[in-house]
Amino acid sequence: MVDRGVPEARAACSNQDGNGVREDVVADDVARQIASGYATGGAALELGAVVVDGVPDAGAAVRIPLATVNRHGLVSGATGTGKTKTLQLLAEQLSDAGVPVLLADVKGDLSGMVEPGRADQVAERAAEVGDAWRATGYPVQFWSLGTRGRGVPVRATVTSFGPLLLAKVLGLNPTQESTLGLIFHWADQRGLALLDLKDLRAVIQFLTSDEGAAELQGVGGVSPATAGVILRALSNLEARGGEEFFGEPELAVADLMRQVDGRGVVNLLELDDVQSDPVLFSTFLMWLLAELFEELPEAGDLDRPKLVFSFDEAHLLFSDASKAFLQRIEQTVKLIRSKGVGIFFCTQLPTDLPGTVLSQLGARVQHAIRAFTPDDQEALSRTVKTFPTTEHYRLDEALTSLGTGEAIVTVLSEAGAPTPVAWTRLRAPRSLMGAIGEEAVRENAASSPLWERYRESVDRESAYERLAAKVAAPVREEPAAATERPGLVQQAMENPAVRSFVRSAASALGREITRGLFGNRRRR
Repeated sequence: MVDRGVPEARAACSNQDGNGVREDVVADDVARQIASGYATGGAALELGAVVVDGVPDAGAAVRIPLATVNRHGLVSGATGTGKTKTLQLLAEQLSDAGVPVLLADVKGDLSGMVEPGRADQVAERAAEVGDAWRATGYPVQFWSLGTRGRGVPVRATVTSFGPLLLAKVLGLNPTQESTLGLIFHWADQRGLALLDLKDLRAVIQFLTSDEGAAELQGVGGVSPATAGVILRALSNLEARGGEEFFGEPELAVADLMRQVDGRGVVNLLELDDVQSDPVLFSTFLMWLLAELFEELPEAGDLDRPKLVFSFDEAHLLFSDASKAFLQRIEQTVKLIRSKGVGIFFCTQLPTDLPGTVLSQLGARVQHAIRAFTPDDQEALSRTVKTFPTTEHYRLDEALTSLGTGEAIVTVLSEAGAPTPVAWTRLRAPRSLMGAIGEEAVRENAASSPLWERYRESVDRESAYERLAAKVAAPVREEPAAATERPGLVQQAMENPAVRSFVRSAASALGREITRGLFGNRRRR
């Protein structure tokens, strides 16, 4: 936890109002009145100091009770207003409290958390907010989505990811999503695990063959046209590097919940070029949440969370999402707090999130909003309405006047009630604010105890390989069509021996796979 430090006296002001009351005294009274709503009896995350009339009061602290962090939160604001530094500040204090954290490091700016910060960069800010600042480095685990990055590779199997999340990644419409669900259902019933994209492709091709079509009689089957759309979407995903993410060894969520010398590990998920596949990135984070929900036991009320999860670029998850998808997000956010997991969404505007999700977020840290266009003005007006009323600030003016590293804050008190709205000058992080070199990240990842477990992809025998092996069996030669030659799996499916093999192999692979709230595989 960050030390609260010794409050410093506020500079006196000689100005008086018409009643002879000094303005600095009145401002101090307002600041202390606001800060009284943030008083805590237990451990808390220190955010900063209340600002009134542009001046911070070092004795008026704004904080989040640690016991309410699993009631979730939102960090929002325009680009360049300090959202990343706020997440860094929160992650440091959670780590000090023994709570592991997962942060999406989209730009690589958070890699400096592994090293102590520089006093010359933060001395003035520390004095303003009454922070007894000290340079500190933190235990960091670097992860990369897939195998192209610098961190420990993160993978998921297709079976584990499930049809609902995969349909979101593939950009399927409701009809195509329903068909993909039927394909997974057929594989699940036979205990047929789909480890990578090749396996899913093989199953789709089988179910559109004459033999496979008979397997789905009575439930609608898979139309060749819809199957073609899904196969093309899979090809596009492979071209974007999806084949490097889907596979084994699959990430075990327990590896995100480690401590080092009593401090929680800060897991930094690297994705320097998020625009290369933003939907895969945001949907993967949702898969992680679903996995945590399925694996963690009920925890009840805790004095501190088991894990805090930062959901960066959150608007990407909700964009073009189906009604069923949004309902499951709402359910997951609502229920996962009972497992001891806190979520902080990070986006530019609160209105990027559906109201049903936004209403569940107990902590709000709103950085500056830009309001240059009519659409911006409308978004500003809607944002103001999401905050409790306050007699101390005009929020429409305040939200466009905040400086970098300042925010409008309201959280849940220990009693579960919203705290007063506070214009807050935030504390500075204690670790390095900036990136470290690529080689330093690689060396750190390679020295991790998890490196050997995840660094090499494993392509064990599965549906695709078994079908391909059967192609060597004698098959009657057929002249290739003038337009397109059948694929390897399609050739295999023309062999009766292969068809028989598919049925027996599926039975041998185990019991039926069951799925959880978000369509992800339940662990046996």
